[in-house]
Amino acid sequence: MKRMSWRIPALLLLSVLMALPGVAEKRYDPLNQKEIDDLREANMEPDKRLKLFIAYARARLVSMEEARANPKTANRGEVTHDWLTDFLDIYDELDDNVEMYVQRRDDFRKPMQEVIEADTEFQSKLLALRDAAGVSLQEFKQYEFALKSALETLDGSVENHKEVLKNLEEEAKKKKKKK
Repeated sequence: MKRMSWRIPALLLLSVLMALPGVAEKRYDPLNQKEIDDLREANMEPDKRLKLFIAYARARLVSMEEARANPKTANRGEVTHDWLTDFLDIYDELDDNVEMYVQRRDDFRKPMQEVIEADTEFQSKLLALRDAAGVSLQEFKQYEFALKSALETLDGSVENHKEVLKNLEEEAKKKKKKK
């Protein structure tokens, strides 16, 4: 009987350990299924794909602003943190896609100009959030890191995006001269 007593707990432990990788693989995605499908369809089209990322990032900031303006919103600091994190995840994907199109040597000057305009818009919204009056220190602390990360990411990306556009324009001029 003593030999059997260790088998049940061992089997339970083994079952739990086998289930852990499946749980760990589930990752939160800030995009809904329609957004994912739309991006998948536009994979080879920088113009459409970058516009989608801009729209999704903008939507997260608008939702954040609406939640913050709503007096019924509970846990404003936590809600703000969550929206900022979603915005940053989407914006990072936008950046990754810009790099992918650069490596593929695509000509995406027009959408790149729109990305730069969106960068300016996003920066101004995040700076307004940072400088907002009437926010308690406790609330601010809940989203401070996410806000700081988003601002730092934008600051670095703005310069990179301008450089990418400059290089794309130079490349287009070279191609035009060759013809």
